[in-house]
Amino acid sequence: MSIESALEKLSLGDEPALVEDVKKNGIEKSGLAANIHALAGKAESKDEAVALAHLALVKALAEGAPEAQAVTKMCLAACLEQAGSKSKAVQKAGSDAAFAICTNVNPFAMKSLLPIIFAKLPVEQKWQVRELSLKCLGLFGESAPKQLSNALPLVVPEVTACMWDTKKQIKKAASEAMREALKVIGNKDIEHMTPKILTAITKPKEVPEIMHEMAGVTFVQSVESPALAMVVPLLLRGLREKTTATKRQSAVIINNMSKLVDNPVDAAPFLPLLLPALETNATSIPDPEARGITEKAVEQMLRLKGLSDAAQNTRGDTSKLTEEFKKAFGAKDVDGGLEMTIAHAASVSTCMMDLNFMEDVQWKKNILPTFAAYYDAAAAEANIEKVRVEAEKMMEVVEEEDEEDDAEELCNCKFTLAYGTKILLHNTKMRLLRGKKYGLLGGNDSGKTTLMRSIANNQVEGFPDSNDVRTVFVEADIQGEQSHLSCIEYIFVDPKIQALGCTKEQVREMLAAVGFVPDGKAKPDHAVSTLSGGWRMKLALARAMLQKADILLMDEPTNHLDVINVAWVKKYLNSLTNVTAIIVSHDSGLLNDCCTNILQIDNLRLHTYKGNLDEFVKIKPSARAYFSFTESKLKFRFPQPGPIEGVKSKGKALMKMSKCTFTYPVNDTPTLFDISVQVSLSSRVACVGENGAGKSTMIKLLVGEIEPQTGSVWKHPNARIAYVAQHAFHHIEAHLTKTPNEYIRWRYANQGEDKESLVKVTMQFSEEELKLQKTPYQIQFTDEETGKITKVKKMVTELVGGRKTNKQKDYEYEIKYSGSTVDSGEYLPAKTLKKMGWEKGMKAVDMKIAQRAGLYVRPLSTKNVEQHLEDCGLDKEFGTHYRMSALSGGQKVKVVLAAAMWNQPHILILDEPTNYLDRESLGALAGAIETFDGGVVIISHNNEFCSKLCPETWVMDAGHLETKGDAEWMLKQDTKIDDQQQLTEVTDAAGNVTKLKGQKKKLSKKEEKQLVKKIKLKLKSGEELDSDEEEFAIEKDLI
Repeated sequence: MSIESALEKLSLGDEPALVEDVKKNGIEKSGLAANIHALAGKAESKDEAVALAHLALVKALAEGAPEAQAVTKMCLAACLEQAGSKSKAVQKAGSDAAFAICTNVNPFAMKSLLPIIFAKLPVEQKWQVRELSLKCLGLFGESAPKQLSNALPLVVPEVTACMWDTKKQIKKAASEAMREALKVIGNKDIEHMTPKILTAITKPKEVPEIMHEMAGVTFVQSVESPALAMVVPLLLRGLREKTTATKRQSAVIINNMSKLVDNPVDAAPFLPLLLPALETNATSIPDPEARGITEKAVEQMLRLKGLSDAAQNTRGDTSKLTEEFKKAFGAKDVDGGLEMTIAHAASVSTCMMDLNFMEDVQWKKNILPTFAAYYDAAAAEANIEKVRVEAEKMMEVVEEEDEEDDAEELCNCKFTLAYGTKILLHNTKMRLLRGKKYGLLGGNDSGKTTLMRSIANNQVEGFPDSNDVRTVFVEADIQGEQSHLSCIEYIFVDPKIQALGCTKEQVREMLAAVGFVPDGKAKPDHAVSTLSGGWRMKLALARAMLQKADILLMDEPTNHLDVINVAWVKKYLNSLTNVTAIIVSHDSGLLNDCCTNILQIDNLRLHTYKGNLDEFVKIKPSARAYFSFTESKLKFRFPQPGPIEGVKSKGKALMKMSKCTFTYPVNDTPTLFDISVQVSLSSRVACVGENGAGKSTMIKLLVGEIEPQTGSVWKHPNARIAYVAQHAFHHIEAHLTKTPNEYIRWRYANQGEDKESLVKVTMQFSEEELKLQKTPYQIQFTDEETGKITKVKKMVTELVGGRKTNKQKDYEYEIKYSGSTVDSGEYLPAKTLKKMGWEKGMKAVDMKIAQRAGLYVRPLSTKNVEQHLEDCGLDKEFGTHYRMSALSGGQKVKVVLAAAMWNQPHILILDEPTNYLDRESLGALAGAIETFDGGVVIISHNNEFCSKLCPETWVMDAGHLETKGDAEWMLKQDTKIDDQQQLTEVTDAAGNVTKLKGQKKKLSKKEEKQLVKKIKLKLKSGEELDSDEEEFAIEKDLI
């Protein structure tokens, strides 16, 4: 029975025989190809019995005759349409047949079903038809995940429109389809963001929040069309938001992501959407900085558009392969079944090209069965191979030829390199040849040192293992804990030298070869701490030479070297004919005399050029800027501390410890013994010692984080202290959703009071103090008119926060008595309050007053905080627009440092700053400390850093302190604070100018007598006193 006649009187149960006929005779002989449109028409019939029978046949063909799918898929529209039938049985049969077609079609042919499904999604269609169509899309997530991923640029816009539908069934089906689509993005960088992207589509108010999180994503993987399909709708919405911050954030993300698009064709579908929105913002955003960022994104997108226009785009274009199939099979003018077969094969093969499935076996498996009804297997296979070869030619990308060289290839790899959330290099190639000397160039923060460290630490993907290619990073920095070792011991204890089995005699010989001899300037048996920077570099070179390196990685090898030693390094490098070197240097002479090639980091790629620096500069004249120290050096600037009431000399102590001994509760032996130190505005102290010697414990005592068992600790009540501890991040860990700018403004929002002031043991009341506070204390009052003395027992419930100076020049604090209805205005002297158990309460009031004094000079505005963060080394891009959760460790430390420095401290205490700041930042920190007018205490193992800055050294050794160097230095700094330029006015965030009184000049005895006489005359004649006279009269008890 032919299909044509069967379709006239088809009934349920006939389908198995017809499926067998199609399998046996193929789509042409069985008549299926000629009658497929008739089958589709009957499947869409209003007659229930007719519809059910024909839908059952469609389902049976989809499931039982996969070789017929080229024509069977034509029935999908009819199946979807029956979802709107009045008969529930027909509805179910229609959905079953539609699901059968979608799940059994060749995964590479799923794209050919999309136009049919999309045609059923507009709102004019019945909602049941639309719902079934969306469910079909969701099925591809399981049956064809790779192919759905490839089709996301087409799928996402269609499904997104349905997610806004008023019909809840459509909303639900669309959300499910989108959820399945999100699973197949294939980009690990944004996988964790997919639920939030889904939320952003239906809840626009969430967009600014999600944009913040997107800004924190580090894109390491190449950005391809599936990831773009998901992110672009969100970015478009961000560009159209009202707030400038969100528009700016979107432009930053677009700029960053577009740099990681390897194939410009991936971006082509999205450029017409993003470019107009970006160009509109680039002209309409009022904030010039945000406008500049948007303009950069426009430039980047225009660059991408140029590349995309130039690329040969075969993506999703079946027409080219349709022609190739017709040509290969000699079927130029065909119609009917063969035409449908060729169209199906072109659809499958185009998708295989998109996904780079180009092996002959892959094409044979997926396309050969399609032609079984028309050609014998051998002929069909040969023709398919012809088409595959032509398809490969279409995909060829002309690449630059590698340099011809006979030298041995040490490395040829492709990798991506990131530092924190910043991409430094993306999908870039590096090829190194034996014996070549490569100068590595790049702008500031481009990743030169990070690349070399990553190579040395085996962290570069594809780089040969260090066991196969021995790689040595030559650096002159000596760890503090090893500074007591002799030069020979220093090299000998190195784990890499130990692993090679080198003897001390071999070490001595190598050191002698570079100039370490018993009667020379640098002696092999002397401690490495005695070496200058130049000899340290030669020591590092000797260690590298012993390791017989294949690749030397050299970071500024001529730093600290004199002319003779620079010449020695050049001669040494040129003698290494069998060793490869990568050199980062600002010494243009070294790069000219030694380099055979130049590696340049530019636009996230590593570019290789033949020749030395001069040859490279001829090609790229702008490269000269790399050697200008002024352009490449980072600078920090700290706010100056300002005057302290009652302190006239920079040498006067602001913090003191006297005969302090401290034992941790778990220990029997004290950690610190009888420690006495002091710190003033002129202090520059390095605190050094071995690990566990007690350095950090002593600093914690000094700042009041812990209390000594014996001895005393004192701090000037008006001094502000900034303490950046070893574990500096604990303050900000609870605020990672804030930007650094928001965090500082939150921290100091209460009139300059620091909310993150440590909850110190020294500020917590002991049981004894609490008992004293609850015990009534006898207070003596004197009546000013009668002179009568009254004694009353009272309890103080709290210190209100006020403070004033009495006639005896002592502080009195504003208090509230127990049972009193008066909120403020009553004061008690510090001596009395101390006896009543309120000493720590007075310290807390002092701290608040000192902190508020720091705020007055500089209002807490977004602009001021942004500038302050930049002064502390954090670019405004990260300071104002990135949340702290997205920052690297080094950037977080700059936030902690900036936050500590905001209220203009008088003393800065840094515990191990060399642990968390890179070399460049450390240099910037040293420069800031040199110009800082406050006192500085540094705990560090870095001799070079300390010796440059600190004339006084506190050496801790097993809990005992010894002061070295110029311990009396601070006393010589008798610079008077009176001589400092005084602040005369302050401008607040709104631009209001407030005039400030200068510090009063101290009157001589003669001037004082004259003023007293003048005031008495004024009082006698009833004249009003001016504010200064009135203040003086109150102070001298004249009124």
